[in-house]
Amino acid sequence: MNNKRQTFVCNDCCIKKKTSWPPIKAITQPIVPLPPVIVPSGEIIPTINRYFYIATSNINLTNGATIPANLFWNDNSDTVIEFNIYNPNGYANLYINAVLQEGGMYTVTSDSLTITPNVATIYAGTPIIIESVGFSYN
Repeated sequence: MNNKRQTFVCNDCCIKKKTSWPPIKAITQPIVPLPPVIVPSGEIIPTINRYFYIATSNINLTNGATIPANLFWNDNSDTVIEFNIYNPNGYANLYINAVLQEGGMYTVTSDSLTITPNVATIYAGTPIIIESVGFSYN
């Protein structure tokens, strides 16, 4: 049996170039008081409107598409004249075939839904839903 101690190539260089870090000392920092908590005296009230449309024919989106508000109906199955859009205290979501769409792909105004040009088709029978959410303070 060989009793010779094994030495790795890096043992000599690592020991000679060893870096020594100074010890870390824990110190006590003064505690900064937190600012007072302000509790609002009112409440935020959400208002939600949903509008539904089922495509009656294929909608080619190559050049974009605009669907007027009067083709949609609301939660009560009443035809709407215009969309209630809550700006700046709200937002509108678009669902096509129950899938939430990217915000930059459409614009909703009080009188129409405009879908930007895209290489796609919305097929007849596909549900299109606009969800308009607004917030008020009471």
